[in-house]
Parts: sequence; structure tokens; C-alpha cells
Amino acid sequence: MASLLALSAAMAYGAGDFLGGVASRRAPTTAVVLWSHVVGLLLMLVAVPVVGGELTARGLLVGAGAGLVGALGVTLFYQGLSIGSMSVVAPIAGLLSAAVPVAAGLGIGERPGRAALGGIALALVAITLVSREATEAGAFDDDSAEIDSAEIDSDGQVGKGPDRRLLALGLAAGAGIAFGLFFAALNGAGDGSGIWPLVGARTASVTLFTILGLARITQAAPPRAAVGAAVGAGALDAAANVFYVLALSHGLLSVVSVLTALYPAGTVLLARYGLDEHMSTVQRTGLAVAGVSAVLIAV
Repeated sequence: MASLLALSAAMAYGAGDFLGGVASRRAPTTAVVLWSHVVGLLLMLVAVPVVGGELTARGLLVGAGAGLVGALGVTLFYQGLSIGSMSVVAPIAGLLSAAVPVAAGLGIGERPGRAALGGIALALVAITLVSREATEAGAFDDDSAEIDSAEIDSDGQVGKGPDRRLLALGLAAGAGIAFGLFFAALNGAGDGSGIWPLVGARTASVTLFTILGLARITQAAPPRAAVGAAVGAGALDAAANVFYVLALSHGLLSVVSVLTALYPAGTVLLARYGLDEHMSTVQRTGLAVAGVSAVLIAV
């Protein structure tokens, strides 16, 4: 059950991240994050009576902390997707988002079986393969991102070429670490809390971005040029979070998190067929390895 729920989370995250990246190419990233999280919060409030769980101060506080870190990760991630190739940004973030909770799980004494450990190792290899050749081939030089400035300037515009590529890589790495901390933190909310920690997480992120928007530090107006994509990203992200929390209630953090971190496979496939981004032989091999790793972990 845990493996099925974790893989469901991975598929939902992958599709949601694709839509979030598309939306961020059409509207300010912070506006996309805010309104997608508003959608997610509303859906989670509807789902609470269905999923159940005990409302506790600890669950809400842990969720709020995780939500603030996760909001930072999503902002960095969407910005990275908006200026770089999705087929490179997503796998790099995925690799780090898997490594952090796996290390945390092993650190608190989890001991997965040999097949699961082998699957975890293969999953990390798969995510690396999915990103490797595209980076070497300069996939960040595509013209799909709507960026006009020739270099990074005082207005925060990002140009094409090495500066843009390095920035996208940095954003992907930062996002991956933040996602990993988010995944690990939710494991500490306590058993029996259901999805209340997720309600706390979304309440915190929506509050933060609303305050920043009212202070005109970030953009908060509805992303009119990308409403559909932003709403879809919020709904899929909410579903993925619910699947992930439910998976944690049935399995180990180190196992559930690495299966969930296979989400870049979905983003890469959607970018390939939705945006016509190039997929190399190494990337296709990585997707195949990801499938094998999922089977081993499930066994």
C-alpha cells in the first residue's frame, strides 16, 4: 500500500510541476505559487473530513514549518523551470529531494530490506541519469523560456547562456534540498494526525505570500495569463501531498520518500511530449532504471 501511494504521489507531483513550470513561463512565479497554494488549501480542507485524523497543535506547527520550507522550494523550483529545461531542472531537484529524507530515515534507525536498499540506490542512479546527458548537451540553451534580457541585471532579469544555465542549476539544487526537508519534516508530525499537517503547511505558505504580496515585495495578483495551469498545479500538488502523507502512515520514510522523488520522470515525459524538449538515450535509460527501482522497493 505504501509503495502504491508513494508512486501515486510521484505521478501527481510530476504532472503538477510540469503545469507549475508552464504557468511560471507566463506569469510571475510568486503569484503562481500563491494561487496554486490557495487552491491546494481549499482542497485539503474539503478532504480533511474524508481522510480523518486528529487535530493537534504539534501537527499544525510541524506542518507550518514544513510548509514555509516547502514554499521556498516550490518558488525556487518554478523559477528554475521557467528559465531552464524541465528535463534537467526536475531531475536535479528530484535527486536532492530523495537524498535528504533517505539520510534522515536511516539516521533515525530505519532499516529497509536488501531489495528496498537496492531499489533506493537504483532510484538515485536513475534520477542522475535522467539529468546527466541533457546538461552536457546544453539543454538550457532552448528558447522556450520567455526571457529577453541578455544577462542577469539589477531588475532580476535572466539572460540566455552560461549565466542562465548556472542560475537554473542553482535554483534546482536549492529546491531539491528544500523539498527533501519538507518530506522529512512531515514524518515528524506524529501518527494519527492525518492531513492536518498539510493544512498547517498550506495555511503558512498562503499567509506568507499574501503578506509579501500586500507589502509589494512579491507579486500576488492572480496569474491571469496562466490561471488554468496554476489551478491544475495546485490541485495536483495537493493530491500528491495527501498521497505522500498517507504513504508515510503505511511505510518507512526512507522508502516512501525515494519512491515519491521519482516525480521527475513524469515531468520529463510531459516536457518531452508537451513542450517538445529533447530526451537523450541516457535519459531514456534513466526512466527504465527508475521503473526497475520502483519494483524492487515495492517488493
